[in-house]
Amino acid sequence: MKWSADPALMRDPIHLLAFGFGAGLSPWAPGTFGTLIAIPITLFVMQFGFAAHLGFAIVASLFGIYVCGESARRLGVHDHPGIVWDEIAGFAVTMLGVPLSSAGAPSTLYVVLAGFALFRLLDIWKPWPIREADHSLPGGLGIMLDDIIAGIFAAAILLGIRYIL
Repeated sequence: MKWSADPALMRDPIHLLAFGFGAGLSPWAPGTFGTLIAIPITLFVMQFGFAAHLGFAIVASLFGIYVCGESARRLGVHDHPGIVWDEIAGFAVTMLGVPLSSAGAPSTLYVVLAGFALFRLLDIWKPWPIREADHSLPGGLGIMLDDIIAGIFAAAILLGIRYIL
């Protein structure tokens, strides 16, 4: 989907956060760029251990309900393509299913890439119940919940793969 947004939106702290520090300004695949921004943020948080990572995922999700909802309200569009904070929170949830090394980092780059790919696939494809959350809930909750569910599904798949292998 190609669209455009005024970079001046980034002067407003609500839009700056909702647009993933500018990643959502990408005219092509803003959700993918938002998830790419989520990788270093999540990897940074992961080094402080699972409790910090879980806390970050919860706070990012709850905070995102407000930020995404307020940004959408100001823009006058329910789920503007540039709003990518939901991808940041959803990827943080995905990575909760990743095994960590003793240094607190993901065990391999392949695990991060698998998390990225699974999350994006589920976020784009939107199987049930992700699709229901995306279409049936208004405001920030509707914007955030589909990505949180996609993150939970992706984390579950990563955990399943971990225990199978």
